[in-house]
Amino acid sequence: MLILLLVQFILGIATNLYVTIPPKHPGAGANAYFSGLLQGIGWVIPNGAVVLAAHAALGLALILVGLDLLVRSIVTKALPRRGGLFSTSLVGLAAIIGAAFNGVSFLNYDHNVSSLIMALLFAVAVGAYVVELYLIPLATASTS
Repeated sequence: MLILLLVQFILGIATNLYVTIPPKHPGAGANAYFSGLLQGIGWVIPNGAVVLAAHAALGLALILVGLDLLVRSIVTKALPRRGGLFSTSLVGLAAIIGAAFNGVSFLNYDHNVSSLIMALLFAVAVGAYVVELYLIPLATASTS
């Protein structure tokens, strides 16, 4: 997960520096946020600049990986430390989902604050998964 987040960060920086998002595309300036969100995602992956499309696609993949980690934290046999693994997985997933929503908000509405929130939530997700890496050996040791 941490490697995927690092790649996502690099793609995001490259997008920020080298991609100009067209002001008119499906979802741009949508009055209804959620339908605009779907239109924006539906447009950006097949039609956006390569690095922007990769950034968006990896964002969706990160949500799936985050869900997988959350489910694994629930079913783990490391009962004494399961709460910590669950909490860090939940915080990491929530941060990724929040970053994704702000990414699409930036795509559709071009507000810099959305980009800032996306970057801050990236940092929260990284922090959560670093803590989780610390907790995994503790949880494994407690089941021995």
